Amino acid sequence: MLAQRSVETNESDKKLIKTLTNLNYAFMAFQTIISGRGDDRIITLKDLSNNTFAEIYAFGALLNNFSASGTQEELNVVEGFSSPQEAKEKITPFFRSAKLSPYACRIKNAKYKFGERNYQLKKYLSDNDAIHGVLFNADFLITEDYSDADTAFVVLEYVYNNIEEGFPFCYRCTVEYKLAAGNALTIKTTVSNIDNKLMPLVDGWHPYFTLGDNVNDYQLEFQSKEMLEFDETLVPTGKALPYQEFASLKSLGTTAFDNCFTLNFAECEPLCVLRNPKRKVQVEFYPSASYPYLQIFTPDHRKSIAIENLSAAPDAFNNGIGLKVLNPNESATFSTKFIIRFL
Repeated sequence: MLAQRSVETNESDKKLIKTLTNLNYAFMAFQTIISGRGDDRIITLKDLSNNTFAEIYAFGALLNNFSASGTQEELNVVEGFSSPQEAKEKITPFFRSAKLSPYACRIKNAKYKFGERNYQLKKYLSDNDAIHGVLFNADFLITEDYSDADTAFVVLEYVYNNIEEGFPFCYRCTVEYKLAAGNALTIKTTVSNIDNKLMPLVDGWHPYFTLGDNVNDYQLEFQSKEMLEFDETLVPTGKALPYQEFASLKSLGTTAFDNCFTLNFAECEPLCVLRNPKRKVQVEFYPSASYPYLQIFTPDHRKSIAIENLSAAPDAFNNGIGLKVLNPNESATFSTKFIIRFL
């Protein structure tokens, strides 16, 4: 009888241990890990239930890796860098995963007028145009990190204090990355005008996506109302052209993009899908209404494709298309979500 009780107790203990283990696993389903020092810090957001993770650099607050595991293999859908040091050395001229703030794409001739003053930008020029803002190589501070059973997130912050010629304003840029179940990564940016004067603002991102193989083998779909007409310098003319070429999934083939499109939020989400049918995987894009423009660029190497959420059109400081003007102490929030889905 005693032996039988001992066996029963052991079985009970095993069940209790298993239950406690499962409860602990459920509680710790997500994890936030921070490594490195200073601007070499790397933040990893993990979903322990399926090994999905996002890797973020404090340098530029850039998304360096977003990986998930399908039936075949683990796949990183973001073309990133081997290290923060490489990112510092090679962030230009392609601006992979860069935070675009306080302007995106091109400012023609690096000049603009705001109020009664004329400004000349000098941060980074390409063909005499200023491109991609002033924060792409900023050292962001980690102000908050957290993980629980449902999510892992990190908040990074940079305070810009009128340090670049041509943009004499002060503002705070806060970037929050949040990883949730279903291979879903949400990126939210909040820009606050901490100056005592009005400030022009455009916000965006510049990630390059890769699904293995060549871009020519991918399929693309995005819900667009129209394409902005560009002049020979790749800035809008002010005209919009009807565009529905990729209203449903269509092979990219040799299509070359360096264009900006308006999104049709009346259509069903996701508003953009990039698919590799050979690997049976796709990335879905769910921008909020704060990002009504989609810039698409195909580099010559055709190993990745830049799909950029923008709050305004290129050269918005001059043409005003989508330009936001923040009052002193006013904030604006912009968000988008990426989901990796295996078919």
